[in-house]
Amino acid sequence: MNNAVIVDAIRTPSGKGKPGGRLSGVHPTDLLAGVLHALVERSDLDPALVDDVIGGCVDQAGEQALNITRSAVLAAGFPQAVPGTSIDRQCGSSQQAAHFAAQGVAAGAYDIVIACGVESMSRVPMGSTTMGKDPYGEALAARFPQGLVNQGIAAELIAARWRLTRTTLDEFSARSHARAAATAASGGFDAEIVPVTTADGEPINADETIRLSSTADKLADLPPAFADPTLGHRFPEIDCRITAGNSSPLTDGASAVLIMREDKAAALGLQPIARFHSFAVTGSDPLLMLTGVIPATHQVLKRAGLALDDIDAYEVNEAFAPVPLVWKDELDADPQRLNPRGGAIALGHPLGASGTRLLTTLVHHLKDTGGRYGLQTMCEAGGMANATIIERL
Repeated sequence: MNNAVIVDAIRTPSGKGKPGGRLSGVHPTDLLAGVLHALVERSDLDPALVDDVIGGCVDQAGEQALNITRSAVLAAGFPQAVPGTSIDRQCGSSQQAAHFAAQGVAAGAYDIVIACGVESMSRVPMGSTTMGKDPYGEALAARFPQGLVNQGIAAELIAARWRLTRTTLDEFSARSHARAAATAASGGFDAEIVPVTTADGEPINADETIRLSSTADKLADLPPAFADPTLGHRFPEIDCRITAGNSSPLTDGASAVLIMREDKAAALGLQPIARFHSFAVTGSDPLLMLTGVIPATHQVLKRAGLALDDIDAYEVNEAFAPVPLVWKDELDADPQRLNPRGGAIALGHPLGASGTRLLTTLVHHLKDTGGRYGLQTMCEAGGMANATIIERL
């Protein structure tokens, strides 16, 4: 089996996913095209050598419709012969893109492939694909008569069932901002961020979502984001602890990872940063929906033949603060290794781009610190999760 290695990993800065956000004026195709172009340029790679581009995007509607990955490949100036496809595994879409890419290399189907992702939540609002319609149907509704809920309510259920206090959630969220701010101030993100030039010629090269002054006391003043008086009848345990402050913000962004056979990288004179070690994907309770990161982690560690103590850094997506906190408690994980550069609460969660964004940050963290193994896992709507282990070279 061929070793699949990571030669480079990059991302755009995070932009607030609302009108007026610093990246809101950039079409999502152009956001993704920018990182694709930068990725091959940084490695001085002829884009004609790329066998495929696999991209994640969740709301594939409007300006993100009609296979946005293929559109971005062409917009980036790649030869017409380079294909592209867009996939949807909800929040884990581009992590799944990286799995498919690396597995294709390992199987001998690819020599060089790019995994990437994009989401412009300011231009294509979350939920645009359903257009107010029922996405479930009668058979699924019959299987889950209690009713499926949105992710915010799932986060409330998790916080209640694991007895996570509002203070615990807010303290974790403040820590995410503090770690991200410290990393940014020390130049820790410089190698992974590629600037985005807006329509008026302004280069954006720093994350817009990090709040330097965020503290647990300030977050405590925020109102609940998912309060609904009708929920008490169905879920009496919910007491509304989830706020905009302990959730990831709506975000615009794109990210991309250059993956190839290890011997191909050597032939091209390229030095890989890391190799893919193990993969896992699992389903979980679609009501709680966000807890799949726990069985996915157990599964990937078993496949790797490793213990959690062997892992130098864990990236657990901070869709909502309860997710990494419950993961940490259930796995008895070292909090110092958990999202050491901050997570999505500070760095944003541009849905389709988040998988390769987390991978990008993890790769550069291992490179900068000399760590050997890194683990990444993401919860996904519908009750799923991906997990990946990489090894620094």
